[in-house]
Amino acid sequence: NNRHTLECGAVRRVSREWWLHVGLLCIPLLAVYLHIPPPQLSPALNTWHSSGHFFTFRGNNVFYKESVGIVGSSDVLLLLHGFPTSSYDWYKIWDSLTQRFNRVIALDFLGFGFSDKPRPHRYSIFEQASVVEALVAHLGLSEQRINILSHDYGDTVALELLYRSDHNRSGHVTINSLCLSNGGTLEFHSVRKLEYYILKVLKDSGFISPVLTRLINFQLFSRGIGDVFGPYTQPTEAEFWDMWTGVRINDGNLVMDSILQYINQRLKHRERWVGALTSTSTPLHMIYGPLDPVNPHPEFIQLYRKLVQRSTVSVLDEHVSHYPQLEDPTGFFNAYLSFINSF
Repeated sequence: NNRHTLECGAVRRVSREWWLHVGLLCIPLLAVYLHIPPPQLSPALNTWHSSGHFFTFRGNNVFYKESVGIVGSSDVLLLLHGFPTSSYDWYKIWDSLTQRFNRVIALDFLGFGFSDKPRPHRYSIFEQASVVEALVAHLGLSEQRINILSHDYGDTVALELLYRSDHNRSGHVTINSLCLSNGGTLEFHSVRKLEYYILKVLKDSGFISPVLTRLINFQLFSRGIGDVFGPYTQPTEAEFWDMWTGVRINDGNLVMDSILQYINQRLKHRERWVGALTSTSTPLHMIYGPLDPVNPHPEFIQLYRKLVQRSTVSVLDEHVSHYPQLEDPTGFFNAYLSFINSF
């Protein structure tokens, strides 16, 4: 018995020593892993960046891209992107839009894409709306009526801008029309797939969040965001890398938990934002990819039609999911063109 006890003790010591060696080996490997530099810009992403500009908002640099399009028109279009991507979401329809509008403008919200990603920082929909107002003023368009086309996170920013415009708040953007797309603008918002995983793990993890944000890598990101694209409209490997690069620039993965507080803000300020949507006289439209797991069909669009009776709706092909402007750029552009030419 004593011999057996000694042998068991020796085995346990060897086992402990083995785990200790594994732990000591993992520490430097983990340290390297947590400080992986961001990927290099692809030629396409570099071209997008090179053709853009920066302006300063409260000490932070905000990226925007502007193209002067059709001559003889004074129409201005402002594009507001979603979470967790950037203004590059609009690249597939950019040239088509410049053939319809005199000026086409897109920005990277604070904390996204090429814009600064300060931390610690209290990111909010209200601040992002103020960023948009500052950009409009910077471009000398404060007296101009602006058409807004938004997606996902950008939908909520657009609703705050709509509220300010309809209530004639100082410095507001004067909105000529608003087109939303696949965003949880209502109280019905199914947080699933990408947003579910990131939201549950990051938003409510407290002091652990900064560690967890460093553990997000390309494989986890591409798997998560791939879940909100349709099976027949998946991004290419290069497109996944461009999205991930946009997140990783300026360590954007480390501010995801702060930005994700917008989900709580939607719930808290629902009356303000859904109220603006239901009471406005501004022309409204919704472009919807029906395979969206975040805003599922048909519940989401049924609720939207019920609450926002003045809005027109375009439901795209059944294979199109949460990123309709990337999954079906032709259908998306044609739907928007029909709306913008209808008034």
